[in-house]
Amino acid sequence: MTKNSLDYRAAGVDYTKIDPLKIDAQRAARDTAANLAGRGYTELSESRGESAYVIEIGGQLIAAITECLGTKVLIAEPMRSLTGKTYFDALAQDTLAMAINDIITVGATPVFVHAYWAAGSSDWFADHERAHDLIQGWKKACDVAKVAWGGGETPSLVGVVNPNAIDLAASCTGIISPRERSTLQGRIQPGDAIILLAASGIHANGVSLARKLAADSTDEYAAKLSDGRLYGDALLDPTPLYSPVTEAVFAAGVIPHYCANITGHGWRKIMRHPADFTYRFHMIPPVPPVLAYIQEHAGMSDAEAYGTFNMGAGFALIVAAADAARTLAAAQAAGVQAWHAGVVEAGAKRVVIEPISVTFSSDDLHLRA
Repeated sequence: MTKNSLDYRAAGVDYTKIDPLKIDAQRAARDTAANLAGRGYTELSESRGESAYVIEIGGQLIAAITECLGTKVLIAEPMRSLTGKTYFDALAQDTLAMAINDIITVGATPVFVHAYWAAGSSDWFADHERAHDLIQGWKKACDVAKVAWGGGETPSLVGVVNPNAIDLAASCTGIISPRERSTLQGRIQPGDAIILLAASGIHANGVSLARKLAADSTDEYAAKLSDGRLYGDALLDPTPLYSPVTEAVFAAGVIPHYCANITGHGWRKIMRHPADFTYRFHMIPPVPPVLAYIQEHAGMSDAEAYGTFNMGAGFALIVAAADAARTLAAAQAAGVQAWHAGVVEAGAKRVVIEPISVTFSSDDLHLRA
């Protein structure tokens, strides 16, 4: 594979165009909160701009989120021709992880999910092996996260979705109980520890760039990584479900002060909290071979890579310094590697990654109205 100079914009994803729409939508959505009052419900306004929306019904805090998988499904078909696997069991987990890993950031226990599988043709569903893997992968992921699968929608969107493709999405509803588990109560403070949870690979963000890199190469998805795996095979590793970790953390008596799902915007997402703090990292996790490969062959700087991909850290929990050891132990017991990687400091809103001399400022993240 020849080296290119690529960034996320070159792959067709430009957050400078997407994020302003999101902010405008937030402003319009915020005005609808008054509609809850007539039913005797209220919203937690501090959940606006967070990864999940929270309302109060009869003293109970309910969280909800909808997420889609994105373009990762487009890697499955060419890889099937190479390996014979459909990969849709892994893609099912990926889709659920997009929603579940968001809802747990506000302190919720995920309770039930719904599926949205929109194919470009009815023929997509007639591939019984692929459909079987999708269904069984979805059920298995539900069992791992201990959520019920309520139902969903399976439209055939001829002329909207590519005839040979499917758009996968999921919604999730959860409960914050007791309400003290909410991470929206402004507990974060200087001295807090930043715990990072290991990523499995690219997850589902930055995939458009990864696909562009394959399309521009002679090896495409058959390129070999440093660990000997195929590039496309590693790209299709499923995103971990982090809810068993957060539930284990709560069971250990630890209430995180804040959580961030490190998805789009990469490590910039860690400074999503509305208050001004500096998030200083003294170490970084090992970079998965697939992400190291993308960074090298796309000619990305460390700032570009860490501002786009998870680079080995899929989720961040911010806890009291005294709770760091218990948090690490809970994560390890749940089968997820974790690191005490940094500290929260007073100061301007920044993410400072000392080992690679990269700093992101508040100007690098615009997610709130």
